[in-house]
Amino acid sequence: MKVLLFFILSFALFLRVWQIDQIPPALNWDEVSHGYNAYSILKTGKDEWGIAFPKIFRAYGDYKLPFYVYAVSVSETLFGLRGFSIRFPSVLAGTLSVLFTFLLVRKIWKNENLGFLASLLLAIEPWSLFLSRVAVEANLASFLIIGGFYFLFKGIEKRWFLPFSLLFFGLSLYTYNSARVFTPLILAVFIFLYYSEIKMWLRKEKIIILIGILIFFIFFLPMSIELFSPEGQARYRWVGILDEGAINRINELRNHSVLPHPFQRILYNKLTYFGTHFVKNYLCYFSPNFLFFEGGYHYQFNIPKKGLIYPIQIPFIILGLYALFKRRDKISKLIFAWLLLAPIPASLTRDSPHTLRTILMLPLPQILSALGFWQFLEWIKILKVASFFLFKKVIAGIYLLALFFFLGNFWFAYATSYRTNYSWAWQYGYKEAVSYLKENYQKYNWIYFTKKYGEPHEFVLFYWPWDPQKYLSDPNFKWDYHANWYWVDGFDKFIFVNDWEIKENVKCLPNNKCLLVTSPNNYPGGWKKIKTINFLDGKPAFEIYEF
Repeated sequence: MKVLLFFILSFALFLRVWQIDQIPPALNWDEVSHGYNAYSILKTGKDEWGIAFPKIFRAYGDYKLPFYVYAVSVSETLFGLRGFSIRFPSVLAGTLSVLFTFLLVRKIWKNENLGFLASLLLAIEPWSLFLSRVAVEANLASFLIIGGFYFLFKGIEKRWFLPFSLLFFGLSLYTYNSARVFTPLILAVFIFLYYSEIKMWLRKEKIIILIGILIFFIFFLPMSIELFSPEGQARYRWVGILDEGAINRINELRNHSVLPHPFQRILYNKLTYFGTHFVKNYLCYFSPNFLFFEGGYHYQFNIPKKGLIYPIQIPFIILGLYALFKRRDKISKLIFAWLLLAPIPASLTRDSPHTLRTILMLPLPQILSALGFWQFLEWIKILKVASFFLFKKVIAGIYLLALFFFLGNFWFAYATSYRTNYSWAWQYGYKEAVSYLKENYQKYNWIYFTKKYGEPHEFVLFYWPWDPQKYLSDPNFKWDYHANWYWVDGFDKFIFVNDWEIKENVKCLPNNKCLLVTSPNNYPGGWKKIKTINFLDGKPAFEIYEF
C-alpha cells in the first residue's frame, strides 16, 4: 500500500513540475512580484518599497499576503532566482495536498483504497493540476486548509493534534484572502457542532486546549485588526461586488424605473444589488457548466471552455453526496459545511465564476467522486453479480482508463494550443525584451518601455535581476499613487510610459542615444525598428526601436 501511495505522489509531483518553466509559457506580473520581493527580502531584509519584513506586501497596491512571498524566499535560497523557484512552493503545496487528501479520507472512512482513489483524482484533475503549476497564494492556502482539516479530525480523537490544526488554519489567514473569510466560518461551525466536547476537553486537557487557544490568538487577533485597515481591505476594493460601477448601475436603474419614487429606492439599492449578485455568484459555483464543462472566465487559472473536473465524475459525485448524507454524524455535517462555505468568499467578488477564488472547495469534489464510485461498487456487490471480484476489477480498470484518457486530452490542450494561443495572457515577451535590454544596456542613455501589458518595471527588476539595494537607493526612482495603485514611472535610465502617450511624449534629447520598447506600430516619427518580439502564436508582442 505504501508503494501505491508513493506512486500517486510521484506522479502528482511529475505532473506539476515537468516543464514548469515553459508551461505556462511565462511568468505573469503577480509571479514576478512574488519573485522579486522575495529576492529583495533575501538581499536586504526589505521589500521593493523599502519596508522591513512586511506583514503584508504593498506590491502594486493590491497588498499581497506574506506567506507565499516568504516561502519563495526559501525556494530562491535553494534554487536561485528563476521561474522554477517562484512556482515551486505551489508545486509542493499541490503535491502535499494529494498526500493530505489520502490521510484525510483514510482518517474519516478508515478505508485506504478510498483514500488512494481520492488522492489520485486530486493529482490528475485540472482544478488542482493547473493551479499547482502557477505561483498563486490560493494553492498554498488550499493545502493549509486541507492539512488543517486533517489535524482537526485527528484532534477529535487525540487532542494534541488540535494545535497543529489551528497552526495550519492560522497560516492560511496570511496566505490568501478567501481563507480570511472561510477559516473563521468553518471553525465557528466546528465549535457549534462540538461545543459539548470542547467543554469536556477544557476540563480534562487544559494545557493542550490552552496551547490551541494561544495559537488561535497569535494568528487570528492580528489578522482581525489588519482586516479593517486600508491595506487589509485594498484587495477587496478592487474585486468587491459594490464598486463605483455598481453604484452607477443602481442609479441608472432608479432613473429608468417607472415605479413611484419610494419604491425605486426600496427595489434598487446597495443591499438588494449586493444580495442579488451574491446569490447569483454563489449558485454558479455549483453549476455543472462551471465545474465540468466551461470552467471560469480568467485565462490564467484554467483552460477556456474546459471544465475543472472530468465529466465522468458527475454521477459519482451525486452518489458521493448521497453516501455522505447517509452518515448524518458530526463529521459529515462539518464536511457539508466545508462544501457550502467554501464558495462564499468568491461569491463576494466580481468576475464569477472564478476558478482561483473558490479553490478552497478542493478536494471535496474528488472525495465525493471517490466515495460515489465506492458506493457504486457496493451496489453491484449487493446485486450478487457472478464473479464479482473479477467484475469489480474490470469496472475499476475501465474507470481508470477513462480518467487517464481525460488527463491525456487535458494535458495535450494545455501543453499545445493553450500555451500557444494564450501566451499573451501570461505577458509573454517580457523576458525576451529584458534580455535584449540587458545585452545592449551600455549603448543607450535612456530606455523607454511601454506600460501596455502591465508593470514593466517589475519584469526588468526580476529578469535582470536588479540589485535590490541599488534600486531602493536609486535617485532616479519615480512613482505615483492614484486610482488605488502604485505606478512606477522610472528608475536608473528606464522610463515607463503609458502606451497611448508614446507617440507624443517619447523624445530623445540631442547627443543622446535612446531605445524604445513599445507595442506594435506605436512609435514616434524618426525612430528605427531594430527588433520584434512575438507571442507564441506569431503575433507581435513588442517592437524595439532606437533613435
